[in-house]
Amino acid sequence: MTIKPLFDRVVVRLCQAEETTASGIILTAAAQEKPQIAEVIAVGPGGMVDGKEITMTVKVGDKVITSKYAGTEVKVDGEEYNIVRQNDILAVVE
Repeated sequence: MTIKPLFDRVVVRLCQAEETTASGIILTAAAQEKPQIAEVIAVGPGGMVDGKEITMTVKVGDKVITSKYAGTEVKVDGEEYNIVRQNDILAVVE
């Protein structure tokens, strides 16, 4: 099954959370922070949203930084994805 986002929505897959600190301490699952870096899986077509013309600036394969608690979490075929609006994407990681 594939996910096809509508309007200004973007489907992202969150990267793995850090399991150890910089000093080598292993973190439990409860202590790990929610990752903010994600890979773009699918991009909506853009268009008119709330009376404004939206042009999509991200593309499939981009690594992006999203707002910490943005979007809706979904699980499809055992994979976890996050569906966010393009304006919840803060930056593209190069």
